[in-house]
Amino acid sequence: MKTLIYNVLTGRWFMLFASLLIMAAAGAAYMFGMYSNEVKTSLGYDQTTLNLLSFFKDVSATVGIIMNFFGYFIIFLAVTGRIAKPQAWKMCLYICIGLNSQTFTNMGGTVTCVKNFPGSRGNVLGLLKGYVGSSSAIVAQLYHAFYGDHNPQAVILLIAWLPAAVSFLFLPTIRIFNSVHHPNENKVFYHLLYISLALAGFLMVLIIMQNKLSFTRPEYVTVGVVVFIFLLLPLVEVFLEKK
Repeated sequence: MKTLIYNVLTGRWFMLFASLLIMAAAGAAYMFGMYSNEVKTSLGYDQTTLNLLSFFKDVSATVGIIMNFFGYFIIFLAVTGRIAKPQAWKMCLYICIGLNSQTFTNMGGTVTCVKNFPGSRGNVLGLLKGYVGSSSAIVAQLYHAFYGDHNPQAVILLIAWLPAAVSFLFLPTIRIFNSVHHPNENKVFYHLLYISLALAGFLMVLIIMQNKLSFTRPEYVTVGVVVFIFLLLPLVEVFLEKK
């Protein structure tokens, strides 16, 4: 059993699983609308300044985990009044720093996975980008589970620490392996794609229900647990592939 666990944790399939979790937490670029009004009202910005912040969130470069935490944590401190109100150009800089780190995680995970699965590049890219596309919905449900509803300041705090924590936890597993294409490789990818489609469908139905109904805190926690289980399901497939 110990040998199996060791082989799983040091294998390229676990590296793919780690990359999926990193992608699932890298949705800050799509969540500006969840906290933009809080930034606007707390700091007294007009719509023109808010549009300027939105522009700077799209400026990209290759930076690291620390910059993700720094950028969003400073924004959190500003909107909660823990630091003096920063000038607009400083807020542009902070949000630019925070969003730049998403490019770092996307690039690192994508390039490494493609190199480790050269015979299944299309499957790898489709799977990873599917998780990136669902990431904002995933993080939104985790926000509701952790902090409840109607707390936009907590959204900023969550996207400050969650992507940084996930990336830091799985960073040692993101490396290139000497690998060859196996006959059952596509079968494993298909199973992972089915899981991602089930997760996306669940999130879509859930968002529709949340727009129509009022959820209680226990219901949000339950939904968060279900989403977390969905995120761990690829790990089951990784273990089955190693057996």
